[in-house]
Amino acid sequence: MAGNRFMKIVTTGGQAEIIEKKSRFIAQVFPVQTAEEAYADLAAVRKQYWDARHSCHAFVIGPNNETAHSSDDGEPQGTAGKPILQVLTGSEIRDCLIVVTRYFGGVLLGTGGLVRAYTQAAKAGLDASEISTRQDGWLLTIRCSYEQLGKIQYLISAASCPVTSASYTDVCDTEVLVPTVQLPRLKAALTEKTAGKASFPKEISVRYVTSGDGSVLDITPLESETFSS
Repeated sequence: MAGNRFMKIVTTGGQAEIIEKKSRFIAQVFPVQTAEEAYADLAAVRKQYWDARHSCHAFVIGPNNETAHSSDDGEPQGTAGKPILQVLTGSEIRDCLIVVTRYFGGVLLGTGGLVRAYTQAAKAGLDASEISTRQDGWLLTIRCSYEQLGKIQYLISAASCPVTSASYTDVCDTEVLVPTVQLPRLKAALTEKTAGKASFPKEISVRYVTSGDGSVLDITPLESETFSS
């Protein structure tokens, strides 16, 4: 059965650059699923910017920060990797790597200046990225008569559940994505509003990704079983 997992993730990583007292700070953002992926992307960045003095980074993997790591890469301790990590955890984005490469401009920034610059660069990198939501839930089929369809559509809209398909034959079948925590409440409301006439012929446990505008980007079944009621 699907759990209550809810995560903000990077769908498409972005890149941004800021200048601070002639030093260039180039932020690159990557979606990653494992620490191995993160280190591979970090190695690619260091190869790309082989002549840079520092490529500092942080990554967070897992809904509860099960894997979190940061590195100052030669900058004064706590001035680079930690601020980048704080941007990630503060934004509640997971399964993500941020690398900030610095080209020294000849002017010392001091510890406070470095913290501000790495923080600003990391935020700019996230702003340039596409952020989506990944969560566990149910692909629920709601069956009703034409007479009840308006009530069904109203409740689905009020619950902000994405509709993935609909078919209208002798009955109306509407397929929607429902977060795990909402499923009992939505089914109860549908049953009440239709005086028990709505049925739920299929429920599939899934993990799905939605964009910022609510568009469904991906649906992955978690179990092969379907449940009927």
